[in-house]
Amino acid sequence: MKLTPCIFFLLILTSCTMQNRNPQDGAVNPLFQESTLPYHTIPFDKIKETDFVPAFEKGMRDEMQEIDRIIADTAKPSFENTFVALERSGQLLKRTNLAFNVLTSANTNDRLQKIQESMAARLSAHTDSVYMNAQLFHKVDTLYKQLDKLLLDPESKRLVEHYHQQFVMNGAALPDAGKEQLKKLNEEEATLSTKFSNQLLAAAKQGALVVHSKEELAGLTDAEIAAAGEAGKKENRNGSYILSLSNTTQQPDLQSLTNRNTRKDLFEASWTRAEKGDSNDTRNNILRIAAIRKEKAHLLGFPDYAAWKLQDQMAKTPAAVTDFLNKLVPPAVAKAAAEAQDIKAMKTQQKDTSALEPYDWDFYAEKVRKAKYDLEEAEIKPYFVLDSVLKNGVFFAANQLYGITFKQRTDLPVYQEDVKVYEVFDKDGTPMALFYADYFKRDNKNGGAWMDNFVTQSKLLNARPVVYNVCNFPKPVKGQPALLSFDDVTTMFHEFGHALHGMFASQKYPSLSGANVSRDFVEMPSQFNEHWALDSTVLKNYARNYKTGAIIPQTLVDKIKNAGTFNQGYAMTELLAAAELDMQWHLLGAKDSAVTDVDAFEKKALIKTGTAVAYVPPRYRSSYFLHIWANGYSAGYYAYSWAEMLDHDAFAWFKENGGLNRANGQRFRDMILSRGNTEDLATLYKAFRGKDPSIEPLLENRGLVAGKKK
Repeated sequence: MKLTPCIFFLLILTSCTMQNRNPQDGAVNPLFQESTLPYHTIPFDKIKETDFVPAFEKGMRDEMQEIDRIIADTAKPSFENTFVALERSGQLLKRTNLAFNVLTSANTNDRLQKIQESMAARLSAHTDSVYMNAQLFHKVDTLYKQLDKLLLDPESKRLVEHYHQQFVMNGAALPDAGKEQLKKLNEEEATLSTKFSNQLLAAAKQGALVVHSKEELAGLTDAEIAAAGEAGKKENRNGSYILSLSNTTQQPDLQSLTNRNTRKDLFEASWTRAEKGDSNDTRNNILRIAAIRKEKAHLLGFPDYAAWKLQDQMAKTPAAVTDFLNKLVPPAVAKAAAEAQDIKAMKTQQKDTSALEPYDWDFYAEKVRKAKYDLEEAEIKPYFVLDSVLKNGVFFAANQLYGITFKQRTDLPVYQEDVKVYEVFDKDGTPMALFYADYFKRDNKNGGAWMDNFVTQSKLLNARPVVYNVCNFPKPVKGQPALLSFDDVTTMFHEFGHALHGMFASQKYPSLSGANVSRDFVEMPSQFNEHWALDSTVLKNYARNYKTGAIIPQTLVDKIKNAGTFNQGYAMTELLAAAELDMQWHLLGAKDSAVTDVDAFEKKALIKTGTAVAYVPPRYRSSYFLHIWANGYSAGYYAYSWAEMLDHDAFAWFKENGGLNRANGQRFRDMILSRGNTEDLATLYKAFRGKDPSIEPLLENRGLVAGKKK
């Protein structure tokens, strides 16, 4: 996942020696000045929590002064004095936001959360004061209407189109009364989205399953049981074991736990984590956010929120998304039903006569996989040591494709002790980027995995990219290696695909740089990068047994590949169920009656879209669907499947043209990864592929087409 802050800022430069001190203590605020560290990366060792509010406040004041100067300029509106001025603006606010964002998402605490909640509405109001400024929009609109006469280069022309669309989408063309109404709705939504994120983090922590004996954890490895015991000690529950919750409905430990009661308890802890009726119950919050979005869409002249939100996406319209999902749901559900027969047969074979429940699926699927493909996770993990996967897999593949190299740096400050930093060098040895890796799960870290920037590349601002990846892999007890599942391995490759998109950025303007593209395209580079995890050259370079050093045997590689389409009906159905759930929430129109019951709406939505499969729960329920309520994927979760269509189609081109080699990698870098949002993305992709994308490679890869295999 490419993480984007919920609030988008137009940003401005700041400079004033006398104002570079915190009003509270008179100390120099490190955020007020551009960092002097390499690549202008964030000085985490100098920033204090008390620095953020003054920096946000000064950043907002400075931005408005910058906007006022643009408006007050009596010269005829031009590209330079309007759009370039906007692009140069706001560095303090941007620095503050980027530093604050990583802490509140990956290493938060009560104090940061309070700042986050207190600032949300103010920052939203500030953003609106820019986008709804009538005088500023007049300049933007005037130049947009003269676009063909401005004689701009393609990237500059794209920037004008981008700004104009964002202003209109954010209410710049509304009458004054409508603007005031929209501002109030935006402020409330920003506050509630921030609250949702913090509620969910607390709900996941408090909802962790506590058991009191090793017997209840039968099936887990000794290392996993030890880690659960350590978690119990950390919470002052000596003698207890804690299984923390991942962000998804299904939990990784469900695959191994032999005690059905423990599996049931763990699943229910996950399923109800945010529905306890306490202060962390998110359902009332969700109802209000959905109502706000419906009202905003109506105010902006759209039938529903999805229609408004999809304007600047590749899909463009809800009808296009619905048509796309309709092509995937029937074959996915049909394959899941066929897989269920194998699961039920295995349950019967194991003398388990109970009805098939969601918490049975992963446990028995692992047995089916073992029986069908002679493959089980415990056999794979010893070959997937985190450090080797990163350096000998992820980095190695990037070197083979793009010629880049990596060197660890221990001289740069990090925001948490587990974070590692690498400098990235281009094919000619030129320093080009910094990459931060934060891989281990913490209970003060949001669930899931994501990429973002500390510094966004821009030729205009002479800025080189600084990017980071965050994941939630289990941290081993001290002295033990960090062993990954193959799903974890693909997650690492996935997030690094986002990182490559950011590192290869080569744009003049920061607003169009790198991964600043539509949701349904941004996941394409990341999902495409997953393919190299199983490339024979790459795999044998990183997959070595941590005890013996032996390279993963070809027989085991063949098993992994043969099992490639195993359980994909289930995996695709849970993903599509979440995507459909997202769309149904955001297709609510002004004429639809108000939703008063989250659970009832969810059940109805799943039935309506054909994804209500008893033993295949949605990947996320409404109550813990962080993507759509707080992380910018509202009416956009379909993007993972849309981008998967693109990534499999692109990989088909690689297979047709010789696979992993420098020439192919350079072409992909030049035509996709380095282009940012400088061109219509459908046109951009077609230029690379030579044709419009086909859905067939996706269906084949997932095993959803009869008679075809991955």
